[in-house]
Amino acid sequence: MHSPATPDTTDPLQRERDHLASSRAALRAMREDAQALDISDVAGTWVTAEVLRNQIERRIAALADLSDTPLFFGRLDFRHAISGEASEGAGGERFYIGRRHVHDDGGDPMVIDWRAPVSQSFYRASRKDPMDIDRRRRFGYTGGELTAYEDENLSDPAETGTASALLAAEIEKPRVGPMRDIVATIQPEQDEIVRAEVNGTICVQGAPGTGKTAVGLHRVAYLLYAHRERLKKAGTLVVGPNASFLSYIEQVLPALGELEVAQATVQELVQHVEVRGADSAEAAAIKGDARLAEVLRRAVRAGVTLPTEPLVVVRGSRRWRLPVYELTEIIEELAGREIRYGAAMEALPQRLAHAVLLKMEQGGEAPDDRVQDAVARSREIKALVKACWPVVDPAKLVLRLLSEPAFLASCAEGILTAEEQAAIGWAKPGRSVRSAPWTAADAVLVDEVTDLVHRTPSLGHVVLDEAQDLSPMQYRAVGRRCTTGSATVLGDLAQGTTPWATGSWSEALHHLGKPEAHVEELTTGFRVPEEVIRYASRLLPAIAPGLAPATSIRTGTDSLAIRRTEPAEQVAAVVAACREALAREGSTGLIAADARLPLFEAALAEAGLAYLTPGSETTADTRLILVPASLAKGLEYDYVVLDEPAAVVAGEPDRRTGLRRLYVSLTRAVSGLAVVHAEPLPAELA
Repeated sequence: MHSPATPDTTDPLQRERDHLASSRAALRAMREDAQALDISDVAGTWVTAEVLRNQIERRIAALADLSDTPLFFGRLDFRHAISGEASEGAGGERFYIGRRHVHDDGGDPMVIDWRAPVSQSFYRASRKDPMDIDRRRRFGYTGGELTAYEDENLSDPAETGTASALLAAEIEKPRVGPMRDIVATIQPEQDEIVRAEVNGTICVQGAPGTGKTAVGLHRVAYLLYAHRERLKKAGTLVVGPNASFLSYIEQVLPALGELEVAQATVQELVQHVEVRGADSAEAAAIKGDARLAEVLRRAVRAGVTLPTEPLVVVRGSRRWRLPVYELTEIIEELAGREIRYGAAMEALPQRLAHAVLLKMEQGGEAPDDRVQDAVARSREIKALVKACWPVVDPAKLVLRLLSEPAFLASCAEGILTAEEQAAIGWAKPGRSVRSAPWTAADAVLVDEVTDLVHRTPSLGHVVLDEAQDLSPMQYRAVGRRCTTGSATVLGDLAQGTTPWATGSWSEALHHLGKPEAHVEELTTGFRVPEEVIRYASRLLPAIAPGLAPATSIRTGTDSLAIRRTEPAEQVAAVVAACREALAREGSTGLIAADARLPLFEAALAEAGLAYLTPGSETTADTRLILVPASLAKGLEYDYVVLDEPAAVVAGEPDRRTGLRRLYVSLTRAVSGLAVVHAEPLPAELA
């Protein structure tokens, strides 16, 4: 690693600082050019003017220079020139790799976007395959100031490869504030996933600390770079497990210049009804079962009836009659096509009107399309459609299904047992959609019916994180949002903590509607220390026997502490461990079973330790976060103090789920983990 020598222009580090200053000046000029654009003589109408104005505003926002974020983090010196690119020096070409493209006033690149094809070599080149790279340079920063660099001479066979100190330092930076991007530390196996084709769905099974969430977010940024127009029109979405998680990751894409990617939880996607109730674990598992899709399909079609009387349409002085058998054929043909219920309902009047027009032609008349439209809107046909193919309100239909045992029994015959029907029925149903005791699982059922009636619009790409916790019906809800697009599915089977957690990715991808998806496994950790992940992996035989234990590049012997206390001293010992962690740089997460949180709220207040809730941004004065075990998934802290593992396990409805919750809690630490317990540790950790 090269450190500052003398601050003159012959110093290589100073030259790099000069390039950084010039690049920042060029970025400011690019932003000023965008701000100075005058569209008064360009836009033809107020609509086009508004569209252009919005595009310019987004461009200005994307060109913002974040002073504490490195504009570039690497440099590539090629051995030979690359056609079509600007050249520096007599040999090959030199490119600075950064978070966005920056060019000078002549249009020549000063910084190349990390997503550009030429940047791929920065992540994948090696001494075995140098990809025509002579030298790869990494830069070290303190805040926004360039402070060091180190070189890898990939074309020199005499030079032995050593671990990058700057890469390790970047990975191990304290986690104060929300999640950061990882553009400077993407590894070759991660880069392959990030740059995978837009048309294919990819599933990433990743152990804790392998960077699967970051990979998914960077994949979105890459796809928007490579296929912007396509995805801009269709839209992109990141789906996370809870609001705390989404708050934690919300700054990653804006830091990469992507400001228009939507974020939501599954529950926010299905906000058709107000959730005010809660299911038992048994009821939630049944409602989340894929069998409910057929029950709901039957319920939607239950209102379709066949006519018992002929249709008579009056046109002027003549009456046109369609017999019952013809009406039956038309309705049965529509019902048999399995098109959306609403689309069939809209097609039925035209089908009936067309049949009437055939009668009119046979009677010597010459009707045209206007006559058919008029017949389709006639009072007689409207009445028949209303009677035989009635309007379906999704929320009202699910309300009826869950509150009327006889209706549920008819729709669930041969699918759900009588006991299962009793488990999901409402004991005290509401009288209306507004007063009904809707649960989170019920809202997903309403979303399913909504799609059965009218097709859900499809997005271009969806990232689904912590996917192992979704039920089959929740997978279907997400899959509806990308039926014509692709998806990136992220998760870890060992971290499934819901009663309906998926048992295999093939099963999950089937319910998502992406059975052809390619599954990649990340087992090398970059965040969690080896000592911590090895300790947590003792639980794998009990919670996910098919998964290989993760390894970590973070070696060391002082990252794990197991402390036994007396029951009366447990809370005080946890608070003391928090003080010890806060004496070091970075964030500290105190993770405890949900039921024990009030103990620590009182104890921390009494000790004068200010704390935040998950997803909140830490500050220099407040770096302690009090985390219920149920919300720990997906979050990271420099230091974790874990209270009473046995209580974490006992807080779940069954032991296996409890051990999975414990596995999640044990693997949130980036630098150090202290486990404080008075009760015996679970036997699986021995």
